Parts: sequence; structure tokens; C-alpha cells
Amino acid sequence: MARLRESSQPRKQRLALFTAPLHTRRKLMSAPLSPELREKYGVKNLPVRKGDKVRIMRGDYKGHEGSIVKVDLRKLRIYVDGVTIKKLDGTPRFVPIHPSKVMIISLDLKDKMRREIIERRAKMKIEFEGEKEVEEKSAGTAESSEVKGGS
Repeated sequence: MARLRESSQPRKQRLALFTAPLHTRRKLMSAPLSPELREKYGVKNLPVRKGDKVRIMRGDYKGHEGSIVKVDLRKLRIYVDGVTIKKLDGTPRFVPIHPSKVMIISLDLKDKMRREIIERRAKMKIEFEGEKEVEEKSAGTAESSEVKGGS
């Protein structure tokens, strides 16, 4: 969850969550990718979208798989195809599920912008890892030269 940095008071954290703007809520609606997708796209998690196929990982419906029927940004919940309960009058109703409790097993890549977002994030990760390796090498050579010079 996105935390309010200025305060550690629970009431202020809840207020920030409940009054969060849509662009922040979209990020809160992220779910981890399956290991296969993580390997393929180089991204660990993405905001869920209608049409993505997910596997429920926690709760009463653990193990169920289905596509996302609806994403409710106001309630911060998703509705998965096949995960329903019967109301007293017998009509089925979707069960709301928090996106952190599911794993994306198939992405809906019909949207060009979403493909570009995935590519951009993967590229940023590769660049970050490259910088990290350079820093580790330079730190390693500095340590080895200190050891050689000291003896």
C-alpha cells in the first residue's frame, strides 16, 4: 500500500488511503506477475486491468483462476470470473477480491500503451541493475587496492 510519508498515525494513513486520487489508486491496484511472466517481461508487478487472467493466492477462493470482469477503483477491489456467491434470492454475485491477493498469469496486451509501459519498466530495471554492477565492481577494486597497499 502507498503510505503517507509525513505521518505514522494510523488515522492519517487510513484517511490518505480512502481519499487517494485515481492515479494513486491505480498503483494500489497492482498484483504480482507469475514467475513465467516475470521472466518474460522483466517486471515483478503491474496494475491489474479488466481482461487479465489471474490466480487467487489467498482466502476462501485460493486456487481459482479466471479473468478479471471488473476493476473497482473506488472500493480498491477486483471481480474475477467464476468467483461468485448466491444471494438469498438465488441470483449470483461476484465476490470482491483485493488485487494483492491474486497473481497475474496472463496479461491483456491489446492496449499499445500498456505494452509500452511494460517495455519501459523492463528497460529501467536493466539499466538500474547495470549501474549496480558497476558500483559493486568499483567498490570491489577499491577494497582490493586498500588491502594490497596496507600489507
